[in-house]
Amino acid sequence: MELTRCRWADPASELYIAYHDQEWGVPEHDDRKLFEMLILEGFQAGLSWITILKKREAFRKAFDNFDPSVVAQYGSEKLAELMADPGIVRNRRKIEASVTNAAAFLEIQKEFGSFDRYLWGFTDGQVILNTDDQVRASSELSDRVSADLKRRGMKFVGTVIIYSFLQAVGMVNDHETCCWRYPR
Repeated sequence: MELTRCRWADPASELYIAYHDQEWGVPEHDDRKLFEMLILEGFQAGLSWITILKKREAFRKAFDNFDPSVVAQYGSEKLAELMADPGIVRNRRKIEASVTNAAAFLEIQKEFGSFDRYLWGFTDGQVILNTDDQVRASSELSDRVSADLKRRGMKFVGTVIIYSFLQAVGMVNDHETCCWRYPR
């Protein structure tokens, strides 16, 4: 029996199906995974998510498995190496933003004990479940998180990017009501 999935999960793409079925919308609390998704969502801006999924392993290798304490220390030599890496999206502003964001991420961890505690504090640890099939690009929550991250010095964290991030890490559950992943 074929499972009914959200319309965006291209049934012809094993990558999309695996991402949809196993990851998207699942509440994430691991700081390194949260950092990875924050950086990948920033790189996705202006591109399709499938492009990022196809390059994800190359991103992990290039960005030291998204260890924010390592990424925050990247200097000009590492930035040049990243700009020459054909396995990732080679956008200088996005690469530089990753370093800036890693440093801000570490400061948030220091202040709150973890990025997870900081992030999930916006919803008191609760998942926002959308009960309609309205397609959203942002919300009041993504506006607040985006504004606070920008205030803390992060780049490529506009409200649309942050809304996608919140969906990806399961803070906002936007599975369509017909989808097998929609909570019953």
